[in-house]
Amino acid sequence: MASTPSEGNDSTKLNKNRLITVLAIEAGATATSVILLNNLWYKNYPCSGFRIFNDNSEWLQMDKFGHTSSSYGISCKCYYLLKWSGVKENKALLYGGTMGFIYLTAIEMLDGFSKEWGFSPGDEIANALGSSLFIGQQLLWKDQRLTLKWSFHHTSYSKYRPDLLGKNLAENALKDYNGQTYWLSINIKSFLSQESKFPAWLNIDLGYGADGMLGGRSNPTAYEGNILPIFKRGRQFYLSPDLDLSRIKTKSVLLKTVFNFLGFLKFPMPAIEYNASGKKLKGYYLYF
Repeated sequence: MASTPSEGNDSTKLNKNRLITVLAIEAGATATSVILLNNLWYKNYPCSGFRIFNDNSEWLQMDKFGHTSSSYGISCKCYYLLKWSGVKENKALLYGGTMGFIYLTAIEMLDGFSKEWGFSPGDEIANALGSSLFIGQQLLWKDQRLTLKWSFHHTSYSKYRPDLLGKNLAENALKDYNGQTYWLSINIKSFLSQESKFPAWLNIDLGYGADGMLGGRSNPTAYEGNILPIFKRGRQFYLSPDLDLSRIKTKSVLLKTVFNFLGFLKFPMPAIEYNASGKKLKGYYLYF
């Protein structure tokens, strides 16, 4: 999401009504997300004493990309909501810019008391990286030239492990790392001279994904008495154009809000994939 001169102007007067609204929305969103996570992740597993768990070798590190991307996105949204409320730059950056790290640290603590998982130092580093990417760019450029995005497509793997990869589309989007792709979206225009006529809304994205995973570290041979197919686990790398809606000029407050809200999604666009395990290139007319 790009910044505008008004967003970086510390002379803006604090709007208490907006601030109260923002705090209420954030509190409601936090409570709702914790309830949803409890229903999707925690309720079927017993609690335990706090423990540390090293999961850095799991899911070909897709979960780490997820933590970084989520932390970045939450920090970004919270910062701009505080700026919209008239909070001064340094305070908005301190409280909003660190919110992704703070929120996901709280979730990580829940993992620490779950018998199924544990507190992951690797996840916590990823959380810190996401918030740092946002804060660092605001301090350096007062602009987000590099953004983190997410896309998802349904895969057939979940039918073999619905307990782990999800029983429906909503659970699949959250749990099935085979269908997720994480993108570093680069705004080319922001690195060029102001006289450049390169479209400000056109980005180039570098993507990372993985495939063939029916388990965290390795694939099981059977599930509930059924023999599972053998899948080759592998990393995937992508190159694709993208749209930065936040840089499209519009006078409509509604459109600006919608554009900024959708900023974390990678648009379906043509893409080139390099499959590291098969060492092959593959093209897509549209990749989700």
